[in-house]
Amino acid sequence: MAASPPLSQAVGYGVVIGLGFLFALGMILTTYVLKRYRNEVQTSEMFATAGRTVKSGLVSSAVVSSWTWAATLLQSSGVAYRYGVSGPFWYASGATVQILLFATLAIELKRKAPNAHTFLEVIRARYGVYTHVVYIVFGLMTNVLVTAMLLTGGSAVVTSLTGMPTAAACFLLPVGVVLYTIFGGIKATFLTDYVHTVMILIIILIFAFTAYTTNVHLGSPATVYDLLVQAARDHPVDGNEQGSYLTMRSKEGAIFFVINIVGNFGTVFMDNGYYNKAIAASPVHALPGYVMGGLSWFAIPWLAATTMGLSALALETNPVFPTYPDRMPDADVTAGLVLPNAAVALLGKGGAAATLLLIFMAVTSASSAEYIAVSSIFTYDIYKTYFEPTASGRKLVYMAHTSVVVYAILLAGFSTALYYIGISIGYLYLMMGVIISSAVLPAALTLLWSDQNMIAATLSPILGLVCSLIAWLVTAKKQYGDLSVASTGSNNPMLAGNVVALLSPLIFVPLLTFAFGRQKYDYVSMAMIRLGDDSDVAAAARVDLELIPGAADVSDAELLAEKTKLKRASLIAKTMTGVLTLALLVFWPMPMYGTGYIFSKKFFTGWVSVGIIWLFCSTFCVGIYPLIEGRHSMAQTFKGIVRDVTGKGKPPLQGRMSVVDETFHQDDGTPTKEDIKQAEAVTEAVQKSGNANEKY
Repeated sequence: MAASPPLSQAVGYGVVIGLGFLFALGMILTTYVLKRYRNEVQTSEMFATAGRTVKSGLVSSAVVSSWTWAATLLQSSGVAYRYGVSGPFWYASGATVQILLFATLAIELKRKAPNAHTFLEVIRARYGVYTHVVYIVFGLMTNVLVTAMLLTGGSAVVTSLTGMPTAAACFLLPVGVVLYTIFGGIKATFLTDYVHTVMILIIILIFAFTAYTTNVHLGSPATVYDLLVQAARDHPVDGNEQGSYLTMRSKEGAIFFVINIVGNFGTVFMDNGYYNKAIAASPVHALPGYVMGGLSWFAIPWLAATTMGLSALALETNPVFPTYPDRMPDADVTAGLVLPNAAVALLGKGGAAATLLLIFMAVTSASSAEYIAVSSIFTYDIYKTYFEPTASGRKLVYMAHTSVVVYAILLAGFSTALYYIGISIGYLYLMMGVIISSAVLPAALTLLWSDQNMIAATLSPILGLVCSLIAWLVTAKKQYGDLSVASTGSNNPMLAGNVVALLSPLIFVPLLTFAFGRQKYDYVSMAMIRLGDDSDVAAAARVDLELIPGAADVSDAELLAEKTKLKRASLIAKTMTGVLTLALLVFWPMPMYGTGYIFSKKFFTGWVSVGIIWLFCSTFCVGIYPLIEGRHSMAQTFKGIVRDVTGKGKPPLQGRMSVVDETFHQDDGTPTKEDIKQAEAVTEAVQKSGNANEKY
């Protein structure tokens, strides 16, 4: 970046602290409104699972928001700058298929463990303590790597745009997120994810229309095309067809593609945050939510990087570019500074402000999901399982809040340490698969294959991690002669480590399973996982537990109907996700890669146009459709607010704990017969609800 940041430190602190507190206050108000008018009390179940009632629109926006990391925007723009048009597509397709394939796992989780709070509970129910501990470690490593990546990437951009100290950014970015996560739980992450996603989509559309329609230096796909042709003459890309930036045939791009696919399998299939969203989804909404979310997300890195990465290439010979007359240093590209540089070149200070807002939204929305994920693991898989199995709902809520705060502080410190030792977002992004992907296959087979035994599930991730570390470090030493950040962060060592991590369990799992005997698991113990007892929290809030979303007793007929729908959804998921995966990984890109086709000007214009149209479709799916889907709930809530404001009476006191509510008494303080009758009925319902989970 330029020596003088385009924005002042005051702007940086204002956005990081001010917007964080604004979202926190908004979420506190929203939580109060949902409690008053929708009976959504923050019980332990509500905090971790949102009552398992979230519809497909909010699920899709939450998936998009959780998967839109700082790296989604920064790293994808960096690979576009390095490899040309292939980079954005390889990034987008290599990270979309995991979400699509995860839809199948989400359905199986809801079928076989309907009351689970985390995926790790499922592991323990099937294999026992030792396997459970192994996957707790891998799950937490995933959350730590993702959170560190968010904070290191986000803080680097904040520093480059405003001059705000990186350490300050690392510690202040989580503040607002922690506040609204504590007050609203996972429902808060769904609602704020929606707002964040809409703002991200709007900013990307602004960048796209600026670059390809209105900018005085670019202004059309044809102009960008001509400048990319000139850039290839000035500095051709080694390994690309004819050195062009306008081809899908890119050797280094293909290597990144493989690393990207492998690493992202780990960060989806081993991140408890994605299981949290699957658990929170209503059974019939999990599949459409994940499919819509995955396809909607594809357009974000594809169009953002095709716009900003290629704009940086096109404008770096123009005096408006921050590093002019020099090209961007490789360290800045790895640190994720291509997008902010391009934004400043396109829109000046306005571009810098838009980028700051964009990255703030990406970092905070994705990190909130990580905080909830770690909180769920600590609360249900560590504290409730091994320290206090009979913990009350209030105690579980307290532990969940505490773990969010502690984790946020620890990761802020860890991310600051990474900055000072020179580990950037690009390094973490490439390395994560080496560390965590060996657990992907055995974790998925826990739900998909009844024969995998405890020994295979326990040892395969550990053996795979050992092999991946050896492959990674030996390749780096052999190829570069030393082990440094530069050598271990290169493409070939990372490729070796990532591929070994993901594929080695293909050998270990069947070998250990058949060597020590197949398990022939019946999935009964998974179905026996019980809900938490939140009767104390409901009583303290003066709300009948049965009226809290997701807490009501479910009839046998309803359970049977739900299982039938999930079985059908499972079949649809396997077929649909398989077809979409082949389309994104094979049918679309490989013919262009195999032929070495170099884009013509008309083809490039069409390529950009499809990206813009796709992003508009994404905006409908995750921006407009959730409003349509939730219109009745919003109307009911609005009517309740109007009644309160106009003094026409409080909202109906359905299920409120009238035993302790003075509004049910006569003026002289003596309860009427009707009050006593209603109080007895409500109290009886609360007592019954304490045993309502025995069915599960």
